[in-house]
Amino acid sequence: MNEFGPGLNPYGSLMMDPAVPEGTTARAGAKLEEGADFATDAAIVEALQTVHDPEIPVNIYDLGLIYEFERQKDGDVKILMTLPAPACPVAGEMPYDVAATVSAVEGVGEVEVILTWEPPWTPELMTDEAKLTLNMF
Repeated sequence: MNEFGPGLNPYGSLMMDPAVPEGTTARAGAKLEEGADFATDAAIVEALQTVHDPEIPVNIYDLGLIYEFERQKDGDVKILMTLPAPACPVAGEMPYDVAATVSAVEGVGEVEVILTWEPPWTPELMTDEAKLTLNMF
């Protein structure tokens, strides 16, 4: 038993072991040729908005699952993301889908996606558009 009750987390739901461990990393893409033009942040966001959790009709970017992304000086991209729940059935696949999708953007080199469970995802991270789509207003 913990301070929240038997087997409960701070949000009042059952604690479950993550489907994949904290820090799971997925990689895709290849180094860009020297002198290549780099993708813009907007192009990367646009690609992220094409990836969906199969159980939720909103893209992962608008759901707030992308905590940060950083374009490197050589065109590589590092992404820190989470999922709505650690026991998410697509936890093992989603980081690879994200890496493959972003690496397909013209001007993106190697992509590294790191999965984190901290801080836990909450609905407050969603965009207003996502909340509207999911009737959360």
